[in-house]
Amino acid sequence: MPERDEHIAVYNRYTGSLETESVYGEKWLRWSYETAAGRLMLNAVIKRAWFSRWYGWRMSRPGSRRLVQPFVETYGLDETEFADPVTSFRSFNDFFSRELRSGARPIDPDPASIVFPADGRHLGFPSIGSQDRIYAKGQSLNLHELLDDSELARRFAGGAVVISRLCPVDYHRFHMPCAGVLSEPRSIPGPLFSVSPIALRSQVGFLAENKRAVSLIRETVCGTVAMVEVGATCVGTIIQTAPPGWVAKGVEKGMFRFGGSCVITLFEPERVRLSDDLATESARGYEIFARMGDRLGMAQVV
Repeated sequence: MPERDEHIAVYNRYTGSLETESVYGEKWLRWSYETAAGRLMLNAVIKRAWFSRWYGWRMSRPGSRRLVQPFVETYGLDETEFADPVTSFRSFNDFFSRELRSGARPIDPDPASIVFPADGRHLGFPSIGSQDRIYAKGQSLNLHELLDDSELARRFAGGAVVISRLCPVDYHRFHMPCAGVLSEPRSIPGPLFSVSPIALRSQVGFLAENKRAVSLIRETVCGTVAMVEVGATCVGTIIQTAPPGWVAKGVEKGMFRFGGSCVITLFEPERVRLSDDLATESARGYEIFARMGDRLGMAQVV
């Protein structure tokens, strides 16, 4: 990706311009991932599951609710989108995994469209490329390592991939990108590195190391789709809320608890054409900001 040592630039689909991202906990992240002392602490403590469980426990305590209103004001969140008033949240974690009011995220109605599964900043590549690798941020991510399944890696090699990075300020529920028959998720254990742009710039392979869950969506308009929900530092819990079986496009699939996190959506070869802005800006090395339910791409006739 373009070198951006001091600022993280993201293309905003709605304004049509590059904007500087305000990274939650930026000083702490830069110390952890960009200094020798920080990297020692990262590997000794921060990436450990117990650290995230401890932090999640703190954010679930009733006293953490005092953090909610200042957080909303600091990051300019739109309270009118929330299903419940700010004063109703029992803890910061309760607020973090909040629901939105009905209609806050319209789902693209075209039967052939595929939608973003989450609010966030997205990278999209039309083809995973040779040797089963996803190329992102100037580095490579091994597809076999990500899926922990050689057969699935071969199945999705050469297909499109979308990496959706959620920040702590985002709505933290993830949804179906298309209608289809949802499988039981398969959990893959791992550490909990950050998935912030600062961390991923140092090592995008964290996405294939972290704790994650893999689900397949079959009988869709674009063949079989794989969804990978990736945990991260302070996100030790990935909750699946949609039961296996037929699920409609845009229906909630699950939620993350506190922290930044990531959803990776994989498509079989030549089954999806990514939206122009997603493909163009990703090729330039910029994520695009878009909301859940907006068009990610269109199914292709095969």
